[in-house]
Amino acid sequence: MSETAKRNSGFFSLMQRIGRSFMLPIALLPVAGLLLGIGASFTNAATLEAYGLTSFMGEGTLLYSVFSVLSSVGDVIFANLPILFAMGVALGMAENEKATATLSAAIAFFVMHMTVSSLLRLNGKLEPGVMQEGTVADVVGIQSLQMGVFGGIVVGLGVAFLHNRFYKIKLPDVISFFGGTRFVPIISTVTYVGVGVIMYFVWPAVQSGIYALGDLVLRSGYAGTLIYGFIERILIPFGLHHVFYLPFWQTGVGGSAMIDGVLIYGAQNIFFAELASPSTVKFSVDATRFMSGKFPMMIFGLPGAALAMYTCAKPEKKKTAGSLLFSAALTSVLTGITEPIEFTFLFVAPVLYVIHSVLAGASYMLMHILDVGVGMTFSGGLIDLTLFGILQGNDKTNWIMVPIVGLVYFAVYFFLFRFLIRWRNYVTPGREEDTEETKLYTRADYNRKKEQSADRPAAILASLGGEGNILNLDCCATRLRITVGDSTLVSRTGLKSTGAAGVIVKGNGVQVIYGPQVSVIKSEVEELLRRIREN
Repeated sequence: MSETAKRNSGFFSLMQRIGRSFMLPIALLPVAGLLLGIGASFTNAATLEAYGLTSFMGEGTLLYSVFSVLSSVGDVIFANLPILFAMGVALGMAENEKATATLSAAIAFFVMHMTVSSLLRLNGKLEPGVMQEGTVADVVGIQSLQMGVFGGIVVGLGVAFLHNRFYKIKLPDVISFFGGTRFVPIISTVTYVGVGVIMYFVWPAVQSGIYALGDLVLRSGYAGTLIYGFIERILIPFGLHHVFYLPFWQTGVGGSAMIDGVLIYGAQNIFFAELASPSTVKFSVDATRFMSGKFPMMIFGLPGAALAMYTCAKPEKKKTAGSLLFSAALTSVLTGITEPIEFTFLFVAPVLYVIHSVLAGASYMLMHILDVGVGMTFSGGLIDLTLFGILQGNDKTNWIMVPIVGLVYFAVYFFLFRFLIRWRNYVTPGREEDTEETKLYTRADYNRKKEQSADRPAAILASLGGEGNILNLDCCATRLRITVGDSTLVSRTGLKSTGAAGVIVKGNGVQVIYGPQVSVIKSEVEELLRRIREN
């Protein structure tokens, strides 16, 4: 392998690990959004009036108090995302002794921000009017520079590096008590005093650059929105989409807005601050332009593609293909998790995926043009559309345009995919050369399926080159993400025989797509690894 190829594969492996580590804090967002969405919806006076609920759910009632608590609980998670990212990234990037890395990240986060706060105070920069509005914020009770989740990511990545390097360090006998994992929070504290000093001088310039980049994207108008949507979707196969969209959702790259006297940065933060605010008349489309485009594509477009693939299946294969495609389409509609259906055609017809990515970008642009102000937590399915669109009212969100555009998208995906599959003879589900016997299943078949399910962790482990080849194992919403010692030992065929929809190997990074059940599969493999290593 050439030096350039080695560097590229190493970069992919690193970015895969970083993207994977983002998933833990991101996975909190659906729960937080659900609580905030339900709570804010049913404590909003306009919503209660519109649905005639004021008499028994209005202010002062027991239900109003319950929903107010739900809203506050959801809001506190969004308010503290920086420290959650610090801990989550450290947890995801740590190779071993993950609990120590997580605790050290929390300590380092406090240390860094308190160092910055002390320097600001000593230099009189916390006095009113001294610093530019929005550059200073309350971070877990500390007046510090507004770093948002970037600050958390800086802490998480740095602490993970220190942890992986020093968690097995041996010190001289006289101070040996402080060796090993005990050394990690110590070195993290010392290091992040220095990082805090550096941030005090450097971050204001970084802030200016970030906001300038965000301003460039925002000023690009509808074309910028289309490009954003296309890139976000085209990165899905590489598992790097989290790294791309996160700055738009959580930092000044996605814009800023003054809400109830507080300057908020990041598209998703703006939306949820508006959701929690009783004074919101209409949600900011400048913020939701980075989210609302998913709804027509996920709820309507991809199911149209699934129907097209079903109609193109051979008659004797329709039943089998229909079961697969219906399940994948339903997952997309309800939860917005699209990888099961996207990977159904990605590997057999990459051209279809490129077309799909272009249509996704166009969906974002259309929602922007039509002033659709529907936000989301983690994915753009029917659940998010109901909570953050329908229940908020059309006046605030213009959600009615989602199904109108969506029906057009369903037709476009259906007819375009069906035409291309037949014209190019793509081997989508149900068009394979081999035939499967159609029969009623017996108890023996059922027992055999259970045995295969029980053997799956062992089969996955063997297909990854065995226990000794696995350096790191984790998962995101739909795929296992593994770092291996030798990628030549990985068997794509073996992994696909365990039910994987697709396998990506790049350098030492391996991604195995299983769909929404991947967290259970990960736990099964981890349990098997633990038993093997204990013995």
